[in-house]
Amino acid sequence: MSVTNIPEKVKIRLWGKAAGRCEYEGCNEPLWLDSLTKAEFNTAYIAHIIADSPDGPRGDPIYSEQLKAEISNLMLMCDKHHRLIDKEDVAGHTIERLQAMKAAHEQRIEVVSSIDADKKSHILLYGANIGVHTSPLSLSEAALAMSPDRYPADAHPLSIGLKNSSFEDHSVTFWTIEDDHLRNMVIQQVRPRLKANEISHLSVFAIAPQPLLILLGSLLSDIPAAEVYQRHREPSSWKWETKPNDFQFIVSEPNEITGPPVLVFSLSASITNDRLFVRMGKGITVWRVTIPSPHNDFLKSRQQAQAFRQQIRTLMDHIKLRHGENEIIHVFPAMPVCLAVEFGRLLMPKADLPLRIYDENKAKGGFVHALDINLPKRN
Repeated sequence: MSVTNIPEKVKIRLWGKAAGRCEYEGCNEPLWLDSLTKAEFNTAYIAHIIADSPDGPRGDPIYSEQLKAEISNLMLMCDKHHRLIDKEDVAGHTIERLQAMKAAHEQRIEVVSSIDADKKSHILLYGANIGVHTSPLSLSEAALAMSPDRYPADAHPLSIGLKNSSFEDHSVTFWTIEDDHLRNMVIQQVRPRLKANEISHLSVFAIAPQPLLILLGSLLSDIPAAEVYQRHREPSSWKWETKPNDFQFIVSEPNEITGPPVLVFSLSASITNDRLFVRMGKGITVWRVTIPSPHNDFLKSRQQAQAFRQQIRTLMDHIKLRHGENEIIHVFPAMPVCLAVEFGRLLMPKADLPLRIYDENKAKGGFVHALDINLPKRN
């Protein structure tokens, strides 16, 4: 533990660089309040990387004296991590490791604090059960994915999922309940704040069955300032990566019209025509959007999502042009969560044909009718 009287101006600079938080990796605890009682007072300790005496933790016969009050050798820490590095596990906390912790923390604070005010964004979290799996959504992961381009405008996200739902997507009432709940939550929680100009930008993080994601997008279609994020599997995160080389979407249009339009998204998995025929019969006209090798982790970049929006907007116009005004588009999706929401967002209720959306349910032996968009509600 330190015996040096560190000058006040050095303490103030260190507090600023650390933003008043513990600099131990993964901690980030605020050091201006008690986390239990919320009483505000100074709980910080100033730790030395190289001890201020040669016989202290990581002490040095020369540098201990030279660096005892240098800010580059000081870290702001909570009590438990100060004790950890100086008493309980000195050997596990080398000079190099502590220097790396300090640098990473202070660089992150510099990046976050330099973000312009117009980069604030409200986080919208939406989750619904997929089969027997519940939806894992984390505010901290969302905030990390947004940085450094944007930062959360509010400490509390707009969370519009049906909490603690016991319904699974093979139950009889699942789609009706989730459909009604999602529409009501957008009407009650999102639209009033938009009308009041409280929200200038939305960052959308959603994990749910694809028909519900498309519905969510359609309910946000009149919100131009929004970004929809994709949950990546490898590595596991929401953060956008670089665009893969030579990536392209493949849009296959039918040679002739032989029945009602069926729009197939074979992106995260392949959907063959025989699976469509089981549900729709053979008298259909198939429009297909795919990639050379469909798989569930191909979407890595914003540029891919942008290309999808552009191509599908054109495709929707082509479908209406060739089929006329009085058809319903039957949608069979196997697509990333981001693109499902983006598909809904690009829909124009007054111009596009209405949609009937299907969901593959293994418990029911294939695709089932899930919900409709811009059609009268079913009983």
